[in-house]
Formats: sequence, structure tokens, C-alpha cells
Amino acid sequence: MSEPVPPAGDVAGRKSPLRCWCPDGELRARLLTASILVPAVLFVVYMGGLWMLAALVVLTVLAQREFYGLIEDKGAHPIEGFGLAAGAALPVVAYLGNEYHATVLMTATLLTVMLAQLGRRQISEALASISGTFFGVFYVGWLLAHVVVLRQFYEQVVSRAGKEQAAALGFAPQSGAFLLLFALAVVVLCDAGAYFAGRAYGKRKLAPRVSPGKTVEGTAGGVLAGTCGGLVAKGIFELLWPELSAGLSWTAAVVFGIAVSALAVVGDLIESLLKRDAQVKDAGSVLPGMGGILDRIDSPLLGIPGMYYMMLFYVFLQVN
Repeated sequence: MSEPVPPAGDVAGRKSPLRCWCPDGELRARLLTASILVPAVLFVVYMGGLWMLAALVVLTVLAQREFYGLIEDKGAHPIEGFGLAAGAALPVVAYLGNEYHATVLMTATLLTVMLAQLGRRQISEALASISGTFFGVFYVGWLLAHVVVLRQFYEQVVSRAGKEQAAALGFAPQSGAFLLLFALAVVVLCDAGAYFAGRAYGKRKLAPRVSPGKTVEGTAGGVLAGTCGGLVAKGIFELLWPELSAGLSWTAAVVFGIAVSALAVVGDLIESLLKRDAQVKDAGSVLPGMGGILDRIDSPLLGIPGMYYMMLFYVFLQVN
């Protein structure tokens, strides 16, 4: 999620509405990239199953490779091959099991990374190598694996409460598709809202040492737009596929929209912190106008796991 430094005003420090809203080269590139990504994401979420799993594995490898590139820019040398393999395995394990099995794999990954470091000649950077390798698996692989369990949320409810209880709570076999699209709508609209609100009204810096372009006004606009995006997604499903969105009440949709938007902002700031430490502008360049894969998924990396665990707590409150 990116929010540029607000443009200079035309008269007496006031912003020109024309300059605030007319598309520049970067914005045109972002819109073009989004016009390709959005239909692809919608298709993968709709299909679910192996389509989504294959897409997640590829996405994990690409994003984690970008993360290890940031570490290498700092002069460290992660155990890249093993880290990438472990990260790619996490969505597969989550698909075949659940987040608990993915957590078990994370524990095994840490132990293996420490043992592998014992066999390397260079021991002066052991701490950086172990920490960087494992954090890459956690930050990208483990967090992205929550896409799988959120898409399969019906199965998660059934495994905890049974089919009858799941049906009574309003969950259907494809309810996970709605929940995932709800979370994605929130983070995407939060991104867009922060971008445009920051350009038009941004004055006060949010975190100048981490990301100088982000403003309080832009963040507020992002949270508002993200929450509205979630409500729009809820409304569309209520009209067309009400059986899929019945498990999330309107009140919960508002609360979750605000919470997921806030997590999206934090996720973006965390990636900005990592890039600033590595002294790079973007984690990659594969997506025109957006940077790398990691630059695009920084907000969902926290937003989607947050949505999943809030939904689990939401179900727990209704069951007990």
C-alpha cells in the first residue's frame, strides 16, 4: 500500500484539485496492473481448491525471494533454498490440514534452519542467517497460508462445531469465498483510499521516519474506504448469494472492516520499515506502478490472518 507525498499547492500552499485527481504516469501504471490482477484474483478465489493453492505457492516463492533480497541488501546470507521450500510448503500443509499443522511445520523449520547453519563455513553471521531465513518463512509463507484456511472457513467451523452448528450459524460450504473477498475488498479499498485521500488532503505525517509519504489524513481516508469496501462486498453478496454472507452480520462487518483496515495500514508500515532498513524504494519491479509482489501483498499479509482469527473468535462467541 503506497501513499505519495502530497503535491505542492498552486496558490498560497493550497492544493489544486486538478493536480490531485488527474492520473499521472505512476497512477496509470497502477490502474493498468490492477485491471489485470483483480480479475485474476477473483477467478482464483472463485475456483478455490488446487487453483488457489497453486497460485499461493507461486506467490509465496516470488514474495519470499524478494524478502530474502532485502536481507541480502543488508549483507546477510539467508539459507535461501531451504527457506523458499519451507515457505512454499506452508500453504500446502494448510490446505491438507489447518493452521495448527502449519504451525508445527514452522517449528520444524526453525529447528532445521539452526541445524543447517551448523554446517556452514561462515559462523560470524549465524544469527542474521538463522533469523532472516526463519522470519522470511514466517512473514511470507505462514501469513499467506491463512488465505487457504480463510477460504476453507466452513471446514474450520465444521471441525470445531459440527455441520448442524455451522448451518445454524449461517455458514455454507462456500462461505469462505465471501470472507476472503470481504477481507480483500477491505485491504484493496483501504490502499486506494489512502492513496487518493493522501494526495488530496494529506498534511500531517503518520510515521515520517518509516514512510514519509504516509499521512494521518490518508490513513483515515484509507480506513473509511476499506470499511466501506467491506460493506459493499457484504451488500453484493446479500443481494446475489445471501447464503454465503449470512454468517457475518452487518454489525460484525463494520467492526471487522475497521479492524482489517487498521491491520492493512500496519502491514504496509512494516514492509516500509523493512525496505527503509534495506535502503530500497521497492522490494521488486515485477508489477508496473506497484513495485514487487511483496509491495502488493504487504497489507493482506496482516489483514487476512486478522480476518481469519477474528472470525474464529466471532464463531466462538456464538457457540459458547
